[in-house]
Parts: sequence; structure tokens; C-alpha cells
Amino acid sequence: MSFYINNTNPNRPGSVSGNPLNGICEKILIQTTKIFDACTSIATESGIVLSVTDFTPADPVLPLTFISAENTPGTTATVTDLVVERLENAPNYANVTMNISIPVTVTYRDANGVIGTATANIVVSKAVVLFVPQPSATPIDITATALLSSQIGTFTSPNIFTVTGCIQITIRVSAVVDVLVPSYGYPCIPPCQQACGSQCPGIQDLPAYPTAVGTNTASNINLRV
Repeated sequence: MSFYINNTNPNRPGSVSGNPLNGICEKILIQTTKIFDACTSIATESGIVLSVTDFTPADPVLPLTFISAENTPGTTATVTDLVVERLENAPNYANVTMNISIPVTVTYRDANGVIGTATANIVVSKAVVLFVPQPSATPIDITATALLSSQIGTFTSPNIFTVTGCIQITIRVSAVVDVLVPSYGYPCIPPCQQACGSQCPGIQDLPAYPTAVGTNTASNINLRV
């Protein structure tokens, strides 16, 4: 069993049927990342120059034949030279300019037919208009994620590939905030489909989540300072 396998308990995630207000039992305070604005651009670019290093395996036999270029797994795009210029006639909006550095892995075949990889980095400049909240004690973050995909390219010199590829960039304006939200309470977590049959005295008797006994207000408590 799981949340979605042979489970009819209403205290589980999933689609809402009936009145969505039924079952709301409390207001909870959560810390989360709030997205104030975001936009995505997708474009096919030609003449992208990839200056590669870190050949694996080392010392490939030239010339190299380009196979593909993709985002380097486990890496993220980096924003530099960020400038936010608020619009005079719309102070909650701003011209946002930045350079976005994208780590790339290039796959190639050398003259002996050995397939290898090398790494590169490209920088894309972006200028967009976004909603940017007014300054506060909570800092605003402007971040970018980027995807690059290319299957068209040529080997133009010992460490250079020139490629045509699709680049998708998503820019977000966000902040880590405390938010008060309605809640259906804790979920009922079902046993696994192939649960272990061993018993764990002490652990089995503990509730799945922390609870408070009695009222959750202090209006009936005599507090002394």
C-alpha cells in the first residue's frame, strides 16, 4: 500500500472531490519560497562557441566529430552582473538584466572512433521586465535556470566546437517567507506494499507527527513577566 495504491483513506494527497472546504481543520504557518514573478524564453541559437576543457578520456586523437551538447548533470546556471532598474511609471516593475552562465557537457567521437566528453561554459545575456516587490527585511532573490540541447555542431579547432542549439531560460523573482495557509491536518501514511513483519517496540507506539495537548492558545494562562 502507499498513498496511491489500495488506499481509500481521505487523509491523503490527491485530487479533491466534493467541497474542498470539508476537512480543513487548522491554519498552519509554513516557511516556503514564494515566487512573485517568472518568465521563460526559448530560442534556437546558431554560432554558439564552446571552448572545451577536461577531456575524458584524456588526449583524444584529432580531429573530433561532434555528437551532442547538453547541460552538465548536477550543475546549475549562475547569475552574474545582475542589474534591477525600477520603472518610473510602474515602481513595482523593473528592467532586469543579467548574464547567465550555463555549464555544458560536449560528447564527441575522436579520430579512432573513441567516444569521449569535455566540458564548456557559455554565457547568455538577458534583459526582461518583471514584477519585483518593494524592498523589505526579507531579501528578494532573482535566479535563473537554463537548459541547452544541441545535436548540430562542428569541430573548428583543437579546443573549440561551434554549435547550433536550443536554449531555454527561466527567470524567477522569489523570497523565502512565512505563509499562513489552511490545512487538512497531517496525512495518514499507509504501510508499504511489502512491509517488514518485524516489530519495533517503542518506535511503533510513537505518533507519526508532533501534537499539542489541549488548546493551542494561551488566553487562559496567567503569564507573568
